[in-house]
Amino acid sequence: MSLRDRGAITGVGETRYSRNSGRSVVALQMEASLAAIADAGLTPKDIDGIIAYAASGVVAEDFVTNFGIPDLRFSATTPMGGASSVAAVQCAVAVLSAGVCRHVLIPLGRNGFSESRIGSRVRQMPQFRTVAEFEMPIGNIAPAQLYAPMARRHMELYGSTSRQFGEIAVTTRRHAGLHGNAMMTKPITLEDHQQSRMIADPLRLLDCSLESDGAAAVVVTAAEHARDAKKRPVYVSGVGEGHPDSPSAITQRPDLTTLGTAKAAPRAFAMAGVTPADIDVAEIYDCFTYIVLCQLEDLGFCDKGEGGAFVEGGALGLGGRLPVNTHGGLLSQAHMAGLNHIVELVRQLRGEGGATQVPDAEVGLVTGYGDMGDGAVAIMRRG
Repeated sequence: MSLRDRGAITGVGETRYSRNSGRSVVALQMEASLAAIADAGLTPKDIDGIIAYAASGVVAEDFVTNFGIPDLRFSATTPMGGASSVAAVQCAVAVLSAGVCRHVLIPLGRNGFSESRIGSRVRQMPQFRTVAEFEMPIGNIAPAQLYAPMARRHMELYGSTSRQFGEIAVTTRRHAGLHGNAMMTKPITLEDHQQSRMIADPLRLLDCSLESDGAAAVVVTAAEHARDAKKRPVYVSGVGEGHPDSPSAITQRPDLTTLGTAKAAPRAFAMAGVTPADIDVAEIYDCFTYIVLCQLEDLGFCDKGEGGAFVEGGALGLGGRLPVNTHGGLLSQAHMAGLNHIVELVRQLRGEGGATQVPDAEVGLVTGYGDMGDGAVAIMRRG
């Protein structure tokens, strides 16, 4: 049985994003979750499923205790790093389709700047066990160091350039400046990008995502109940999850330029019954600029090796051929492991995008990317 349109996102919520929230991770997640629940026209006691973000240390029981949920029927985690949020949507829709729950809450939040920086988080994650044993001892510790060889290999094989990576950074910063809830809003130019310091060749500072404090949350509702939502529901038409070859170590795979997204995307598009040409707006996981370029290829918006040319000339901006990351993404809004991307796509498809609204957006796509190349894709439509 297909999961197409079996669930819809009925509520979204966020905190302000910053470098120092001054609050606990639990408090941040509760704030975002209450906002999402209210946005759906529900009460906390209506929630009967929770898919928590394992790496945050906040568990389903925290919500049962704080919200007084009388009967939590399902709880889970989807430990895929930055692909976790989109994978959680797939999990939620599957559970809703099976009749286990009516309303599943997906919360995510952390003090990623003020308390727990990425280097320490990575070492605690079991998905990084292999590189912790064989690569971290020789200096590959941070994600920029682990992912840089993929970008360099793409440049060598296909001629993609640092300036093309910069096009992505400049565009997302422009969107962040218009959004209203973004950490980095000062405009940047291609020259600013090229002059930013090298972090891990070929990735420069402005190729890298932010470290952030804050939280986001969404409520996914069974289709038969979504019709009664407070606002227009956004239906999940297609979902897919994929894991790359050699999933524990990038350096050991035969093709460094293909992600798990390439396996997930065909399943998601087939389920939704649409093609890349039907997508009006895309929120694409952007831990690094290169990862956006690579996903555009793996998603089928262009052929492998053509991502560099595809992003040139403002193609990803408002009014371009494919508006991408209209909130500023991880590069300029905040790093909430991609859940903020889902929040933004829902708002776009509701017509609530404000200054970055894509006109007449009816069908959109959101991706997640995590760990050593895991990918998740969700295609959504306006209800």
